[in-house]
Amino acid sequence: MSQVTISQKKFGELKDGRKADLYILENKNDLKIEITNYGARIVRLYTPDKNGNLADIVLGYDNLEQYLSDPNYFGAIIGRYSNRIAGATFELNKQKHHLEINERINGQACCLHGGQDGFDSQLWTAEKVELNGKKSIKLTHLSQEGEGGFPGNLKAVVYYTLTSDNKLRVEYRAETDQPTVVNLTQHSYFNLKGQGNSTIADHLLYLKADKYTPITENLIPTGEIRSVKNSPFDFRNTKKISAGLKSKHKQLELANGYDHNFVLNKTEKELELAARLKERKSGRQLEVWTTEPGIQFYSGNEIILSKKAKNNKNYSSRSGLCLETQHYPNSPNQENFPATVLRPGEKYRTVTEFKFDLIQ
Repeated sequence: MSQVTISQKKFGELKDGRKADLYILENKNDLKIEITNYGARIVRLYTPDKNGNLADIVLGYDNLEQYLSDPNYFGAIIGRYSNRIAGATFELNKQKHHLEINERINGQACCLHGGQDGFDSQLWTAEKVELNGKKSIKLTHLSQEGEGGFPGNLKAVVYYTLTSDNKLRVEYRAETDQPTVVNLTQHSYFNLKGQGNSTIADHLLYLKADKYTPITENLIPTGEIRSVKNSPFDFRNTKKISAGLKSKHKQLELANGYDHNFVLNKTEKELELAARLKERKSGRQLEVWTTEPGIQFYSGNEIILSKKAKNNKNYSSRSGLCLETQHYPNSPNQENFPATVLRPGEKYRTVTEFKFDLIQ
């Protein structure tokens, strides 16, 4: 008999009358995750602290209506291309593609997280399934040719699987009928103290990365792959995030904190440890394992909140952080970055696991 249960309830209604649901995954260790098919988002994620007290450790809202106008991408699956594409253009097979411009920084246009109506604002088709013998939620979205300006019809599938040993496995799959680019990620903001409880500045972070990709004043990678040595980007030994945030490093000033892609120490597409996050007071620990070559560490510098969040909480800068496993930002325009092109007949498949534990 499975030690994981899945239940379902209504979450709300979109403006066009379509209905969104909430899927609740629970295991025997009191780990509970609530996922909606609107944006394939993680809405709530309850884990126990060192005293057995449960808290919701991801940022978000109580109702669907607030997610419809959320500028923060709380808990969402991001696509067709996560992160930024410079100039909102790229060339593929000698053809230039113009994407939706949904961000301008210092006058520089870019396509951020797939455009104005990216995967985060789509109502995915959801079903309860078994994947590798485990209960899962399968979410499917057909991204039609031209959506966001991207070429080809892309069928994207995301599986969320909660295990009995406190792992949330997120498996991404995609196929296309024309050459295109794809780069999917999960955009939850974590605060191991519990959502709405102070900032993440005193969280302890480890990143398995010798290098990172510096950015321009427009937050676009320069194309350089730089060593983290002797810089606030060196998280190879676990340290407080605040230690780096206090730095006057030019790269941190550009983004008002961390909003950078880290080049993971891996060459194979195997599932390996990428990051470890700890919070001493609660005793909670989160590990991120991935098959991806990079991870975007975003320290929640620009969290925008026009309404109250969950449980009537207020969020501000650095109320949460993101650890987005991915290919590098702007890869379609950088030949030296790992390629993100998907062609007909090929299968896109990546896996990221979030492992929840207590500090040993």
